[in-house]
Amino acid sequence: MTGPFVVCCDLDGVVWRGEHALPGAADAVARLRAAGLRVVFLTNNSSATPGDVVARLGAAGVDATPADVAGSAEAAAAVLAGSVGPGATVLTCAGAGVVEACRARGLRTTDVGPADAVVVGWHRDFDFERLRRAADVVRTGVPYVATNLDPTYPASRGLLPGAGALVAAVTAAGGRPPVVAGKPHPPTVELVRERFGTRGVVVGDRPSTDGALAAALGWPFALVLSGIAGSAGEEPVPDPSPAFVAADLAALAGPLVEAFAPDS
Repeated sequence: MTGPFVVCCDLDGVVWRGEHALPGAADAVARLRAAGLRVVFLTNNSSATPGDVVARLGAAGVDATPADVAGSAEAAAAVLAGSVGPGATVLTCAGAGVVEACRARGLRTTDVGPADAVVVGWHRDFDFERLRRAADVVRTGVPYVATNLDPTYPASRGLLPGAGALVAAVTAAGGRPPVVAGKPHPPTVELVRERFGTRGVVVGDRPSTDGALAAALGWPFALVLSGIAGSAGEEPVPDPSPAFVAADLAALAGPLVEAFAPDS
């Protein structure tokens, strides 16, 4: 697949943090696009549908279409479809993004057992009953998929428990580990290549996922310090440091244009 050089941006901690858009992010996206780069968005947060993400990007001043958005929900649905096939029933211990992605693959969804597979992703409604239901299905031996293992997400104030925290509970109660679909695992590597091509740079705030995805793709990694990594975050800046490091997306835009714009 050929096409424009792709700037593949994470969302949480890069474009926004919690409910608030990060200063300068929209202008940075506009600058990158004006320089001839394609900006797309890849998130491990599976709770929202692509339409919801597009709407939120618009509210933050960033024009986008569903073709510009991908994530762990889509990767997880692809894994499930390959494991159980169209028409199978999946217990979705997850948010609307996972439900929509599964249905788009011809899978039926439920939040109670029995089921032919189970998927766990981040959602705010996780509680003891959802844990019990998911673990019951996991123990039957059917395919078990996690959207991702991120332990936290950056919020407006501090950090929120991430999908990895929910998956850990289901795994402990269910007695076996999942197949993981999101960054930096192979299903997302395949998704990026299929959707966005083979030339690009990964922009993210978490070296353990975004940086590892860049390495798996063979792309440069551009680290922003507006989310998880850095002195205020929970992951250190790697040593040696990534190809690009900046305080935020606004500060990163210039170096990316200089390095990758077609006419630079």
